[in-house]
Amino acid sequence: MKLSIIVPVYNMAGEEKLNHCLDSLLGQTIKDYEIIAVDDCSTDDSLKILQDYACQYPDKV
Repeated sequence: MKLSIIVPVYNMAGEEKLNHCLDSLLGQTIKDYEIIAVDDCSTDDSLKILQDYACQYPDKV
């Protein structure tokens, strides 16, 4: 792995901020990277969104 991207997450589900962030990272041209998202006990749907992305993109998230 050439690059690890760490994304701190706390209540980012609103206004699709978390989706936008992850979609942007997944759209990069570099291929050898991973996304590490750290959820700090969000009270919204942030964790569910992260779990969905982890299922869809298990080699990246």
